[in-house]
Amino acid sequence: MNPYASFLGDKNPTEVIASTAGKLKDVAARLSEEQLNRKPAPDKWSIREIICHLADCEVVFAFRIRQTLAEPHHTIQPFDQDVWAQPYSAYTTQAAVATFTAVRDWNLVLVRSLSKEALSKPVTHPERGTMTLQTVIETMGGHDNNHLKQIEGIATRAASA
Repeated sequence: MNPYASFLGDKNPTEVIASTAGKLKDVAARLSEEQLNRKPAPDKWSIREIICHLADCEVVFAFRIRQTLAEPHHTIQPFDQDVWAQPYSAYTTQAAVATFTAVRDWNLVLVRSLSKEALSKPVTHPERGTMTLQTVIETMGGHDNNHLKQIEGIATRAASA
């Protein structure tokens, strides 16, 4: 089950994940530090924090993809994104974009090399059930689109403030 399927729609997940780093670089370049750090609400993440989250998630996706390929019917370890977000004040937007980009580029090389057989390998997420590696990659694309939409909304409000 892909909780981000509605954000992916009928788009090709590999094309979506291939375009995300460039979009993050663009938004980081066009906004000021103040705009990147402005929270849309006290309990919501700033653009910088969302990009930090995306960098963390890319590391997680890297591990999940590789574990799925390496083990028979791997079980994914979930994580608490709010706990992982606690140290985000230590990271700059530029460091988060660089980390995301490097790990994403590494993941894309692997994803583009996978056979249909590899993409059909089963993996289980304790909260989402059994899925295939292809579903994990589709989740990456939908997750990207979800957060890119949030970033653009915050950026639009920040630019008009």
